[in-house]
Amino acid sequence: GPAQLRGVFLHTEHEQRKSKTVTQADMKVELLPALTDNYMYLLIDEETKEAAIVDPVQPQKVMPSAAPVPTTAGLGDPSRDHAGGNEKLVKMATGLRVYGGDSRVGALTQKVSHLTSLKVKGSAGGSPAGEPCLVLMPCHPSPAGDTLFVAGCGKFFEGTPEEMYRALIEILGSLEPETRVYCGHEYTINNLKFARHVEPNNISIQEKLAWAKAKYDSGEPTIPSTIAEEFTYNPFMRVR
Repeated sequence: GPAQLRGVFLHTEHEQRKSKTVTQADMKVELLPALTDNYMYLLIDEETKEAAIVDPVQPQKVMPSAAPVPTTAGLGDPSRDHAGGNEKLVKMATGLRVYGGDSRVGALTQKVSHLTSLKVKGSAGGSPAGEPCLVLMPCHPSPAGDTLFVAGCGKFFEGTPEEMYRALIEILGSLEPETRVYCGHEYTINNLKFARHVEPNNISIQEKLAWAKAKYDSGEPTIPSTIAEEFTYNPFMRVR
């Protein structure tokens, strides 16, 4: 029936999703697809090989990718589709430090807040020796970490529109324009279709949508974007 066909389609679609590696300074970021549309992130220092994981909802997929045993897990969202694999992960990687912005995060060892600095390696690329590498924790008005997506924003499970505006415009929008955006879900095409409805004559939206469809058809991630790019096609960032 239709339900069975839909299940087959989603399963096939999920199997076709590809991982991706992005190099930033001397750190490698591996984008690992999970569940139906989630992303997990593995950050590896190319010199020391120390690793950190973000949102390891399917730890069995993360661990084979990590040459060294990861020492840090960073999570901003307590929901099961982000932090659901924490308990299993800490059993697979003894001594793992788990950081999160909410006390409901499973296996949490240290709660952090906005602008907390996490030392993932000895030094950060482009920074003085010994200075910690900064990991931006989500600054959603609520404990949920799904704040900024490519061309969109998270749902208001908690918090107010005013708080979301502050998070998107005053906090994230104040970052350097070239700052890369690594979000938790592959929602880009649907977000851009909504953006096109809001601004049908916006060429940036039209071009990004065509690009995203081509990437999606080949199973490739549409992530990351940059803060500068978001200001050209994200309707929730263009309300300044």
